[in-house]
Formats: sequence, C-alpha cells, structure tokens
Amino acid sequence: MSVSASITLSHLAWSAPDGRQLFSDLCLSFNAERAGLVGRNGVGKTTLLKLIAGGLPPHAGTVTVNGTIGVLRQSVQVAVDETIADLFGVRTALAVLHRAETGEASNDELADADWTLEARISSALTEAGLDAEPETSLATLSGGQRTRASLAALTFAQPDFLLLDEPTNNLDRDGRDAVIALLAKWRAGAIVVSHDRELLETMDAIVELTSLGATRYGGNWSLYREQKALELAAARHDLADAEKRVAEVARSAQAAAERKTRKDSVGKKQSRKGGTPRIVLGAMQDRSEASGGDNTRLAEHRRTRALEDAATARKRIEVLQPLAVIVPPTGLAAGKTVLIVDGLTAGYHSERPVIRDLSLAITGPERIAVTGPNGAGKTTLLAVITGQLRPLAGTVRTMTPFAMLDQRVSLLDPAVSIRDNFQRINPDADENACRAALARFMFRADAALQTIATLSGGQMLRAGLACVLGGSTPPPLLVLDEPTNHLDIDAIEAVEAGLRAYDGALLVVSHDNAFLEAIGITRRLELTRMQI
Repeated sequence: MSVSASITLSHLAWSAPDGRQLFSDLCLSFNAERAGLVGRNGVGKTTLLKLIAGGLPPHAGTVTVNGTIGVLRQSVQVAVDETIADLFGVRTALAVLHRAETGEASNDELADADWTLEARISSALTEAGLDAEPETSLATLSGGQRTRASLAALTFAQPDFLLLDEPTNNLDRDGRDAVIALLAKWRAGAIVVSHDRELLETMDAIVELTSLGATRYGGNWSLYREQKALELAAARHDLADAEKRVAEVARSAQAAAERKTRKDSVGKKQSRKGGTPRIVLGAMQDRSEASGGDNTRLAEHRRTRALEDAATARKRIEVLQPLAVIVPPTGLAAGKTVLIVDGLTAGYHSERPVIRDLSLAITGPERIAVTGPNGAGKTTLLAVITGQLRPLAGTVRTMTPFAMLDQRVSLLDPAVSIRDNFQRINPDADENACRAALARFMFRADAALQTIATLSGGQMLRAGLACVLGGSTPPPLLVLDEPTNHLDIDAIEAVEAGLRAYDGALLVVSHDNAFLEAIGITRRLELTRMQI
C-alpha cells in the first residue's frame, strides 16, 4: 500500500440518462482514511463510486487516483465452477502448491511457489467472519457469505483504497459484526456507502452528498450528528433573528408612516393659515415626498432581505429537522394478550422445518425483536403469524387486529396514489382526516397524490406507516420484516419517528441494532439454526 495514496475529484459533473444532473462542479479529495459516504437515495452515491472506479466516464471534470483500488462486487451472478479461490485470484497458485504436496510440481513452479498463501487466505477469511475453504463453490454460499468472501478477497489484495457499496446489506448479525470489526482495523483508504450507523461509527470522516454538492465532516457518525445538531440550532437562531428583523421593519415602517402623516397634517395647517410663501411650501412638500419615498424604498429593501433570510433559514431547518409525528392511540391495554404462539413447528417442507417447537406470548405494548442468523426462520415465523403460511404443528393465535409491513410494503396497491391507499385501509376517514394524517408523515398537498409505484423504498415504507398508523385507531399489533434494508438514513430516521410515536405492540425482524434501540425494543427472541 502506498503512503501517499489519494483520490481527487476536480470539478466533476455527471448527469443521468434522463437528463437529471447528479453532480455539477463537484470537488472532493480522499487520503488514507475511512470515509463514510451518506445521503438520500437517488442523490448519486453509487454513481460516484463508479466514477471513482473508472466504470463510468465523467461528463466534465477529472478523477485522479494515486494508488490501487479494490471494489466490492454486489449481487453478482456466479458461475457454477467459480470458487472462493477465484475471488482471491489464486486458483493457479493454489494448484501449484497442491502439485508440490504430491511431488508433481516442476522446479520452476517450486521456485515461484508462495508457501504462505494458504495461511494468508485462511486469515483473511477468518477476519471476514467466514469459515470456508478456498475450494468452496460460490454457488453454495448465501448472498451474505459471498459478500464476506468478496470483502476478504479485497483486503487480502491490500489495495490503497476499498470502494464499498452497502457492505452490510442483507448480512445477519454475525456478518455485520465481522464486517464492522474488519473495517475498524483497516488502516488504508476506504470509501464506504452505507446506511449502517454502527459501521459509520468506525469511520474517520463522513461525506454528505446532497443535490447541492458534498460536505465533509471530520470524525465518525456520532460527531457528524453533533455537527448537524449545531447546524440545526444555528438555523433556528437565524430564523428567529430574521423574523425579529421582519417585525422590526414592519414596526419602523408603521412608525415612519405615522410621523409622515402628522408632519403632512402640520404642513397643511400652515398652508391654510397663510404667511408662508407658496414657493417655500412647495419646496417643503417636495423634500417631504422625496424623504418619504427614500424611507419607503429603504424599508422595503430591509423587509425583502429579512424575508429572504427567514425563507433560507426555514429551508435549512426543514432539511435538518428530524421527522416527528403524532399517532393516534391504539387503545391497547397493558394486560391485553396480543399474540400466543404455542409449540410451533413451521417451514416450507414438512421434512425440513426451520422452526421447531417454538412458543411465544406478547402481552400489552411489548416491543419484541426477532433476531438470529440468516436461515434461522425469522421471516418464516412472521409468515405463520400473519397467516401467509400454515403451521406444520402447534398453534398461532392473534388476539387483536394487526398490520404487516414487509420490505416491499405489500399492503399498498402500487397502481394507485398514497391518498387512495389510505382511504382503502381507513374507509371511515374523510378527505380532511386523510390529508391531515398524510401530512403528519410529510406527504403534504400534491405529495399525497403520488402513485405508490413511483416512490422510493423509504417513501414507500413511510407511506405504509402513514396508512397503517394515521387512521383514527391504528391496529394494536404491528409486524415488520427488515424495515431498514435499502433505506437511506433520513428514511430510517423517519420510520423510527413513526414507530416511537406508536403505542401498540411491535414484532420486528431486524439485524440493525441502532434501529432496534431507537424504537425502544423491550425484549428479544433469538432464533438459531439449531432449531432446524
């Protein structure tokens, strides 16, 4: 790895095929640091990584890379015969070692053999939390295991910069922990696109990408949030100052108008009395009118400037202010039995159940997180509880109404608007109640008329929450399956705000500890593959 490695973006510009401009005159630089790249979905984070890696040419400006780059492959198709060794690029080198073990290697091969190779590969896989051999077929690994194998191969190559796009997406808790620990120890450069706040805590800097450009914040996620809180406080101070100036200008203008009225009244009295030459009276009137005109223009200029400053501050507050919503009460009593699962065995094949003899009870507004490794049956459990899958044995009884929000927010009709979905789910709500409820979830005016199919993942989940929680009486039980997958951080925090305001029972499948802590989980149900 090079000590002087760097990446420099100079006056970068790039537009999407539909003409939407993502970057204009963007200037950024990265050194041997771990930088988290954050921003709303669609702002261009993944595109920026592709520009840096050379996968896309910039429309203007330059990308200068001093050093080597390793890019994490995401969701790629793998060949049937492709192995972990192929990810590491060492198939041939390992074959030489194997021939050496059987005495079949040539003298030239023995001279060039890397006798530490197998140990170094094993160490890299262990660092990534993966127990597998180099000969393991990639096709036999889960998506999360392939991600860990790919990350192990990248760190094994020791590039000057890692470019990682959502490296912890779809990983279970152990996988996330392994990736977070690996990056915490990484001492070369890394640019990491992520909404995983635990991962972002290990960063040296946070770069926030917005439609206005990029802003660098020194330190990890917590320090970034502290600086954003200071910006919000400053914006609120600026708004209060601007509103005060608007009021002062109005009072000054009123006082000036009253003084002019009194002065004009005195002048008219003098004119009626006579004794003052007409030419003098005319000059006095001209001076009064000129002075009055100057004062009016000055007051109008001050008023316009104060109104502009107030509008700017309001926009900054709207961007910086976290969403806070008010949700009607569910009426769920503390002692009410919500759900009873008794001796449940479940799965999609009777001979291979993924859940065996599981019992669970939810009483009152408990908030339960269902956790465990991939394949332990978390989503299967939710499918049985919500009636999408019949149990193989045992019983499931839901004692209250409930709503299920999966990653696709399937309860919403994608062909119609947010408003129409709300009215379908809450048939007793009139137009005013519907609009007021949607506005609480930031779907104001025409935003409520957007068709579900046109929404981003974060907007869709927020719309689902609005439709479920915004009615006059929300359901006492809400079931959520990996709600934060594929959402940007603003969207996650909006979902957290909605769930914090909800007073019913929650049953949530999630690997995101920061999310679970933010919504106030009271109990955890840990599933393991040992139950299979």
